[in-house]
Amino acid sequence: MKFILGILLCSQLTGTCMPPYVWPERFDDGYDCMVQGYVAALEKIEEIGREEVNNSKLYIKFGCYPEIVQKEGDPAKFDRLVKLW
Repeated sequence: MKFILGILLCSQLTGTCMPPYVWPERFDDGYDCMVQGYVAALEKIEEIGREEVNNSKLYIKFGCYPEIVQKEGDPAKFDRLVKLW
């Protein structure tokens, strides 16, 4: 089973989040997925910078979810958006 990393950038100031970002790589287990989530969150916060993070009260949420693989012959399923909070 592979895992999908979903990341949200949110603002406490506005009470909103940007649309979710789905990491392009799939992970072999939850551990690797979570480690990448923490690394990506840290890199993004550092990229945005202290001033903007503090002024906009930004924070990042992420989650790792099992990839649902459609079996051949099964009817198509709608994509599902999983809330990360």
